[in-house]
Amino acid sequence: MHPLVLGAGAQVRIGISGWRYGPWRGVFYPEQLRQADELWHASRAFSSIELNGSFYSLQRPQSYTLWRDSTPDEFVFAVKGGRYITHMKRLDDVDTALANFFASGLLCLGHKLGPVLWQLPPQVRFDAERLDRFLRLLPRDTHAAEALAKAHDRRLDDRNATQALVSGPLRHTLEVRHESFVCAEFFALLREHRVACCVADSAGRFPFMDEVTADFVYVRLHGSKQLYVSGYSPRELRQWAARILAWAQAGRDVYVYFDNDAKVRAPFDAMNLARVVSGRRIHPLPASLRETSAGV
Repeated sequence: MHPLVLGAGAQVRIGISGWRYGPWRGVFYPEQLRQADELWHASRAFSSIELNGSFYSLQRPQSYTLWRDSTPDEFVFAVKGGRYITHMKRLDDVDTALANFFASGLLCLGHKLGPVLWQLPPQVRFDAERLDRFLRLLPRDTHAAEALAKAHDRRLDDRNATQALVSGPLRHTLEVRHESFVCAEFFALLREHRVACCVADSAGRFPFMDEVTADFVYVRLHGSKQLYVSGYSPRELRQWAARILAWAQAGRDVYVYFDNDAKVRAPFDAMNLARVVSGRRIHPLPASLRETSAGV
């Protein structure tokens, strides 16, 4: 699917976080579809997908190359930063870890490499000095990412990709989950480093912030009433569509990913939001989801 291009020239990409979920088979994915073809299928339904396997462990260049070659030319991946950097190191002393992350294969995505998402755990409080140090380390374009990747350590000597296949800017977004980040100093730091403040709907569990701090907006929809479970009603989808249109009409690209995958709502909510943004009617949910979506 092509991205939506609105009057101001901004692109809107609406997709899902990950694509390999057992309960999706026979509901979103056709029953007989091979698991190896699920990305092919999903990338024809959405203009972007958030890669989240990169959060749990360093992936391999061969995997990124396969994902690139399995998707349409106009497709874009967002890539989730490694939890070793965000959750274990908590942004401290991460020079080598960042080099390893960018050497693990991201550059193999070429022109399909979209924003990089960095998600902090809820235990991490706002620390301006620590955050500033981290943001200064992030590469702002593919050539800076190439230079950083070449500083990887010996663990990646036999499994690295450090050559940028294209030349272009590299975007970053930060998702935070502690109330201490709701402050002007945090937003000012993000603006200084041109990093987007991730707009995360988490059923009220974590702070909601829709401050615009970069030339693009990054949205994660985790569920409106129950984290990772709740679907979005037609009214809620129309409300999100209005926000997206306002951002895009202001000239900002918008990336939106549904992460409410537990009851197979994510792919259908994503398709319906794209329909609303493009001015089409919402498509009814599959019959198998109508009962489970009641009340959520």
